[in-house]
Amino acid sequence: MEASIFLLVLGLIVIGAVAQRVAGLGFAMLVSPFLVLLLGPHLGVFLINVFGTASSLLIIPRVWRDIDWSMYRWLVVSALIGVVPGALIAAIMPSGVLSTVIGALVLLALLASLLLSRADVVVTGKPARAVAGWLSGATTAMAGVGGPAVSAYAVLARWPQRSFAATLQPFFASVASATVVAKLIVDPARTPVLDWWMWILMVLAIVIGIFGGEWLGRYISDRNARLFVLLLAFAGAIMTLVKGITELV
Repeated sequence: MEASIFLLVLGLIVIGAVAQRVAGLGFAMLVSPFLVLLLGPHLGVFLINVFGTASSLLIIPRVWRDIDWSMYRWLVVSALIGVVPGALIAAIMPSGVLSTVIGALVLLALLASLLLSRADVVVTGKPARAVAGWLSGATTAMAGVGGPAVSAYAVLARWPQRSFAATLQPFFASVASATVVAKLIVDPARTPVLDWWMWILMVLAIVIGIFGGEWLGRYISDRNARLFVLLLAFAGAIMTLVKGITELV
């Protein structure tokens, strides 16, 4: 990996970790389109899952008391089932098709989250959780982005933000780590080969982002943080979609 690209990746990881700590989600949705642009869809999504796992694991101790373990269990079981078809589909998709799918998935998820935030509909019950979990698992394996599906459920179920943001951390850690294992089994040839010091610097970037997010969280409202994540994610998703379509054409 070239030095300039690696520095960009480090910067994206810091920004993604800040978003994850401030808003509870946003690491994958924000960073995935840009990593796909820089590294390609297969390597980009793999690294998103690796560092999404690390980011969530580091945050869990800081939000432990607010985690809803009952909700976690219902979501994670169906999500792990969804990881399998998602990983298989991602393995057989050509690069251009996968880039297009990732860009489109992120865009649709962002638009859905905006529309649902204005909806008056209330959806509860175990079937809705199972569907949200399955979709999250499948999209995590395909595009590295599992937050929108559970975010949509949280909005429709009127899940309190504090509990929602905390519960997502063990959920994301479980699903992203399962996705990494699935990809290593299904498509080991596309496992990234990076120098040891690169892995260390990327983990440090996550730590810096988490502590930076805690500091910024004192001054930035949840609404402004989510708006920032949405704007950058829209830009990245559009660029990824255009890149994928260009490759196909």
